[in-house]
Amino acid sequence: MSTVTDHALRSDQSDGFTRLTDGVVGVGITVIGLSVLAIARVVTGDTTAFGLGAFEWVALALAAVGPTVVALGVGSFLGTFETTPEERGTVGPALGFGGIAFVAGGLTASQTLGLPLVASLATAVVSGVAVGGFVALAREDLGTTLPAGGFALLVGALVLADVLTASWTWAPEGFSVTFPGYMVIPVLAGAAALVACWAAVSARSGFGAAGRQSAAYFLVGLNAIGMLVVLATLILFIGVKGFGRATQGIVFDPLALEFRWPFVMDGYNFRPDVANGVFPAVAGTVWLVIGAVLTGVPLAVGAAVFLSEYAERGRFTQLVEVATNGLWSTPSVVFGLFGYAFLVPRFGNTTSLLSGMLVLGFMLLPLVTITSREAIKAVPDEYRDASAALGVSQWETIRSVVVPTALPGIVTGVILGVGRIAGETAPILLVMAGGLRDDAPSVLGSFQFVARPPFVVNDALLQSAPALPYQLYATITAGVSGNEEFGWATAFVLLAVVLSFYAIGVGTRIYFRRRLQHE
Repeated sequence: MSTVTDHALRSDQSDGFTRLTDGVVGVGITVIGLSVLAIARVVTGDTTAFGLGAFEWVALALAAVGPTVVALGVGSFLGTFETTPEERGTVGPALGFGGIAFVAGGLTASQTLGLPLVASLATAVVSGVAVGGFVALAREDLGTTLPAGGFALLVGALVLADVLTASWTWAPEGFSVTFPGYMVIPVLAGAAALVACWAAVSARSGFGAAGRQSAAYFLVGLNAIGMLVVLATLILFIGVKGFGRATQGIVFDPLALEFRWPFVMDGYNFRPDVANGVFPAVAGTVWLVIGAVLTGVPLAVGAAVFLSEYAERGRFTQLVEVATNGLWSTPSVVFGLFGYAFLVPRFGNTTSLLSGMLVLGFMLLPLVTITSREAIKAVPDEYRDASAALGVSQWETIRSVVVPTALPGIVTGVILGVGRIAGETAPILLVMAGGLRDDAPSVLGSFQFVARPPFVVNDALLQSAPALPYQLYATITAGVSGNEEFGWATAFVLLAVVLSFYAIGVGTRIYFRRRLQHE
């Protein structure tokens, strides 16, 4: 009977432990969400609910979360909860909490107590070493929960005691900057809540290797959710600002087979009685991307095939890897300066659509080369061996087996590259910038055959052309049009064009992936 009772008691304790950790995580995520809204100024210090301000609710939540996290660690240490912590802490949390203590101790000594530089630095070092040493030398459950819970409790207490308020400001000595309380409070609260959630997730899995893994998964998942929220917020913000003006005057009559979208299908003019449009800029952007893809992708894929299938691993391939990585990290304005100094003088000493295509193609080249190499390396060697056993030549194997298998990965690199180059402004400004009143480039209708080399000419490629990134820059930053609504509508169309390129790329990747699976 005593065994059954003991088992039931431990089961109840485990359930209570799980509920506590889940509660901490739920409250912590809520605090993080409110902190983000406060930083975005959606929620302010004047926002109230049930008689309390938003910052007071955040402080109360932290004041409750902090002792709870400490209780989880103490309960684990005393054996109240069944956990499997390490006898010593790990380096990562020790460095993290030590760094927080270093910054807090140094700022308190220098800014609050007014100590000289040497004394402030010594205080920071002592604080960081003390906290970091405790986390590293104490048992993992105490080293994880006590600093996390203490941090949350400290931030909550400072806000509840009115030490930190929305109207509070901090102007550090020696710096020409002022930190307002309505920004400091959400930043500190969000950081404290994040650390508390991390400790609670680790405790929920019993600390040890399983706890560290769960905590890492939690941080990665929260980071992924945060990126999606930022992306959705960006799209929603631009949509709200520009959707109304961009969609004004749309006519759609399916019976008469009539569709008209004035903002996208009309050009720009300076008549006050006529609505302006961005059709020439849309056409210029599309031709830019098409030209860059036709210029850069074949060269990049060819280079990736040569480096992966033909070239032996050595100094040459290592040098190429360093060069491609360096090119990918090169700022876009450097590509623009190269095009301005090298390409523009050779194309009639004037800006042109062809110069823009080539410059953006050069920007696309390193990323597609890197991703294509990785995709080709991922093709199993068994495919090559099986093809060789059938007597197929190496080139036929590459063309019929390796490249089709790696095509989804290659397309992924093209998607990422196109997403970057479609919105570039600096290179376009230097090598291609066209005026707001320029016509759309008529590339297909400008081809002409001549009796002299190169026997085919196209004047549209050698003339300046408008593009959405530059038009957006000219409209909002330089104030060319003087109409803010037109600028936001242009941004909305640019975003729609870029997302359309993404959609085409993703659809192409899915098509080739399904085709590969069926074969």
